[in-house]
Amino acid sequence: MDTAATEGVEGHRRVTRPRADAVRNRERIVAAAREMFVETGADAPLDEIARRAGVGNATVYRHFADRAELVRQVVLSVTERIAGQAETARAEEPDAFAALRRFVHAAADERIGALCPVLSDGFDQNHPALLAARDRLEKSIEGLMEQAREEGMLRADVAVGDLMVALSQLSRPLPGIPCPDIDRFVHRHLQLFLDGLQAPARSELPGSAATFEDLQRKP
Repeated sequence: MDTAATEGVEGHRRVTRPRADAVRNRERIVAAAREMFVETGADAPLDEIARRAGVGNATVYRHFADRAELVRQVVLSVTERIAGQAETARAEEPDAFAALRRFVHAAADERIGALCPVLSDGFDQNHPALLAARDRLEKSIEGLMEQAREEGMLRADVAVGDLMVALSQLSRPLPGIPCPDIDRFVHRHLQLFLDGLQAPARSELPGSAATFEDLQRKP
């Protein structure tokens, strides 16, 4: 390899290595923020998030202009992860209801119920990236549920909104009880809920099935 080519390769390495480090730092910050938001809420101190991520405060602000941007990225990350879990479950499980069951338990492990409080009135739920991630999530769950209905395993009077409401409520810690102390009950209660989703239905549900649109409407 001639000198110019060597310099080109070395220059490329010098350019890409910091970018890879930056990506890892950003991922660590998002993961740490998610943990802190679950534990203490969206007002978790940014310096504590930086400490847990193993970076300096300046690194946090270099990646995220403000707290709102960090909250949005955490919600986006969780939404994309659980959408991916729904898609993977559908591809790998032997039937649609088994995939639905796997997805529900995996989504609970993301602590989506505990993250609900970060979606305050000031949170921009219509950010384009969030809308795209939410659309992917909705389609992946609806695909699971529709297939389970076609297989005769899911009752016909429930919709994706019903599933998400139950999932968020059952995975949310009770007031005054830390998340780790409630974890041992979450999957037990989710399994009871899933048993109630199976066809044939044993009762008639009041009201109408909830959709994703219903969840987005403001009172």
